[in-house]
Amino acid sequence: MDLKETMLLNTLVFETLGNPEKEREFKIKSLKKWGFDLVFGKIDSEENFFLAQDKKEGDSYESDGQNYEVVEILKELPKNTKIFAHIEMIEGRAYLFVNLRDDETNTPILQIPAGEILLAFLKKHKLPKVIDALKDIGSAVSLVKHHGETGKPLPFSELPPVPRRFLREAKKIEKEIGFGRVSLAYFGENKDKKARFYLEWMLPTIALFDEAIAQKVDKTLAEFV
Repeated sequence: MDLKETMLLNTLVFETLGNPEKEREFKIKSLKKWGFDLVFGKIDSEENFFLAQDKKEGDSYESDGQNYEVVEILKELPKNTKIFAHIEMIEGRAYLFVNLRDDETNTPILQIPAGEILLAFLKKHKLPKVIDALKDIGSAVSLVKHHGETGKPLPFSELPPVPRRFLREAKKIEKEIGFGRVSLAYFGENKDKKARFYLEWMLPTIALFDEAIAQKVDKTLAEFV
């Protein structure tokens, strides 16, 4: 067999079946970690809630043709409300939509390209392994990591501790968030005792906006140095 056939027939694939999570509940502290404040104020003179960056009470500014007034920067959520965020695809790009929701109303408070805020969030919280592995961002992200020359992938029974540990931790994360797909071709070590491998890992984009999950993903990717 040629190399392509060898890779195709011997690459290990592990799937946590389900639909990529598109909506997730977040706390107000998550907004802070993304770099935003939850604001009560006015949009074109109408009272409303919205998100703002680097603003203080009393500020007025214009954005996308609308006038904003910051009346109060909230420390807690309004009574009986929750924050939900989800990913939508628009003309091939992933957008993060954030809504403030109670039993009767759903108030949009942010719409922004998901990649911009995700990269800023990952950089701010020093998660370089995730940043380095990001290949593309849709409703799910594709994480890719590889090292060394390719060859014939080892079967699962012959995997050494490092890839086995990675797969074990990846499975835990996928179980927590309900979706994931790992594709691993592990070729053994080179003459310098460095691992040779090709790894692809798919996870729901919205899950990476949860700092605890993003930290687990970063730590798991770090298994392969």
